[in-house]
Amino acid sequence: MSIFSKIIAGEIPSYKVGESERFYAFLDIHPIAEGHVLVVPKKEIDYIFDLDDDTLSGMIIFAKKIAKAIKKTVDCKRIALTVIGLDVPHAHIHLIPITKESDMNFNGTRKEFSPEEMEKIAHDIAGHLE
Repeated sequence: MSIFSKIIAGEIPSYKVGESERFYAFLDIHPIAEGHVLVVPKKEIDYIFDLDDDTLSGMIIFAKKIAKAIKKTVDCKRIALTVIGLDVPHAHIHLIPITKESDMNFNGTRKEFSPEEMEKIAHDIAGHLE
């Protein structure tokens, strides 16, 4: 069972911003920007392109709703979407608020927020979901 499956099951705490029957969205605990969210399918599949077409398209549509809520919460030009990361064998999408392309630097210094700040960010994004 991946760490993401444990988060979805409630075995590990997360800063949830949204959830549907098939998908779960939560703040990245090592964000590269304020409002950096991970979107994952509840069904554990390692590689995003191994998802069936219905799950992959549903995940993108769910991510779109989350991205719109992030954009209403965080001051940025756009919400970038990327699929990166080999550490967790569970398909996931990163949604990252950016103002310039260099904001997508995964090798740079990660942002740090207190648990209270993370709770507020998650709450604020969740409050903008349509």
